Formats: sequence, structure tokens, C-alpha cells
Amino acid sequence: MELKPINQQVVSVVGAASGIGREAALKFARRGAKVVVSARSQSGLESLVKEIRDFGGEATFVVADVSVFEQVKAIADKTVEVYGRLDTWVHVPAVGIFATFDRTKPEEFKRVIDVNLMGQVYGAMAALPHLKHEGRGALIHVSSMEGRRSLPYQSAYSSSKHGVEGFIEAMRLELLHEKWPISVTSIKPAVINTPFWNNGLTRLGVKPSGIPPYYDPRLVADAIIYAAEHPTRDYLVGDVAKLLDVLQRISPSLVDSLLLLFGFQFQHSSEAKSEDAPNNLYQPVPEHDRVDGDYKNLVIPSISDVLDKNPLLQWGAIATGAALALLTAQAFKQKG
Repeated sequence: MELKPINQQVVSVVGAASGIGREAALKFARRGAKVVVSARSQSGLESLVKEIRDFGGEATFVVADVSVFEQVKAIADKTVEVYGRLDTWVHVPAVGIFATFDRTKPEEFKRVIDVNLMGQVYGAMAALPHLKHEGRGALIHVSSMEGRRSLPYQSAYSSSKHGVEGFIEAMRLELLHEKWPISVTSIKPAVINTPFWNNGLTRLGVKPSGIPPYYDPRLVADAIIYAAEHPTRDYLVGDVAKLLDVLQRISPSLVDSLLLLFGFQFQHSSEAKSEDAPNNLYQPVPEHDRVDGDYKNLVIPSISDVLDKNPLLQWGAIATGAALALLTAQAFKQKG
């Protein structure tokens, strides 16, 4: 399966007004791709397109709510109308509610599913016919480590991300069975410093926080760019994402214990916030149309992400580890 170089691609980035989607769109455009960006926030899209055009990139925007299939289909159709084809579809949008399950209203739970799960489903349904027409391409879905492990206070969000993982796996197998050279990637970030934490509806009495550490949204954008050129099944972003994945496979009950210790208190910031404060569950919050969130002081680097995109460094690290293990074993042998 061979994907085009970025500078030869037409890319649609859904959920591009802020956070990961905004940074991914900027990176695609800087690398020479023609970009169609979409979101609910017209002001966020207008500022993004201006920024791209100011450095000489090509971009068009479409205002759309991903919970409505016709609006998602309009994004794909507009991409082909303006640029003649679609090579890569990147689907990012997500909303969240921070509350215990028994304090989550039925219509709110459904709204999270409609945006986070059905939006991703609609995106794939809208993009696939155009990718098949081209004979190749990439579907890149930004999921979450909560697709592997649910967290307290986020039952609706975790449910939606588990659903995303389910439909992606089935769809990928069907495309492989039919021998379509279309790459399907699930990107599963750890906690990322985006405005997601500002935008969530909260019943915690405070602005919600992710369980630290945080990672830079540019790491996720880099993973998206990588997957657009290199067919990739799953891409876990952040060292903690890899660690959590391993622990969840080995002992879910151990992860339960850790979350009972840290998972509740660490999702409370020290900043009071009412459940009536602006949130993006039903409407965009234009003042949050930016890449970074408010927790930059908690952001740390991720060594594994550097290795993931650099096979030579990866093998070098493995060789170094093996050499150190051998030297240690010899030292113990001599000591004995």
C-alpha cells in the first residue's frame, strides 16, 4: 500500500478550528498539501485559512456539524469540487462531559455519541467513495486511549471512543478483504494540552483537568502527518499511552487501583467553573479557537514518539538496551 507524498495530496481535516485539528491543518499546508478545513466555528476556520494563505498555502473551509451526515458529506464533496480529488481524510472532532454517570443527562450522553462516534462514522462514509475513486488514500481517525481504557467522570466520552475502535476495525478488515489500497489509522493520544479541557461541560464544580502528564498537540499532528504518508494501523501518542496500553492488557484490575488512587482528584483543577459556563457540547466556543490549552506547565516530552517516527533511532535504542543488558549480565557473572 503506497500513499502519496504530502506535497502531492489533497487533505480534508475535520475539526480544524482548534487543538489537534488546527495544528494538523497547518502542518499539512506547510508541507505543500492542498487543505480543506471544517468545523462548527466559522471564525476559527476563517482565521486558520488566513494563516495558511499568509504563508503561501492553499486552503478552503466548510462550516459543518459532524453529527449531521449531510453536512459531513458536503465537506468531502466540496474537497473534490475545489481540488478535484481527495487523498487523505483526517477526522478529529470530539466533545466531552465531565460528570459521574448518574449525573449525566440522557440527551447529553447521546450528543457525545452523535459527535464523537457517529461523526467519525459519517466521515468515513463520506470519504470512502472518493478514496475508492482515486484508487488509494488514507482514513485517519483521531480516537483516544479511552478507546482502550475508560476513565471515571467520562463515561460518555469513553463509550464513544470504544465505539470508534470497533467500527474502524471492522471497516479496515472489509477494505483489506476487498483489496482496496486504503490505509485506515486509529490515532490514540494520551492526555493532550488542547482547549478540550476548556470546552467540556463540567459538573465537577471546577474546570476539568486531564490526568497528568500532558503532551503537546504537535505530537499528535506529527503522528497524523506520518500516517498520511506511511500506512499505520494504530498510533499511540505519548509515553503514558504506551504504558497504559500495556498495563491494561496485563491487569485491568491494577489500572482500576491506580485510577482509584489518582483518577478522580487529578481531573479537578483549582479553577472554579459552573455547569452553566460556556461549553462546546452544542455550540462552538470561538474564544477557544487555538491550538494549545491552559496546562502548558504540565506538558512533558515523549521519547517513544521520537523513536516511532525514526526507525534507525528505534533500532539504535534497542541495540543500546541489549548491549547494556549484556554488560550487566556479564558483570553479575564475574561478580558471582
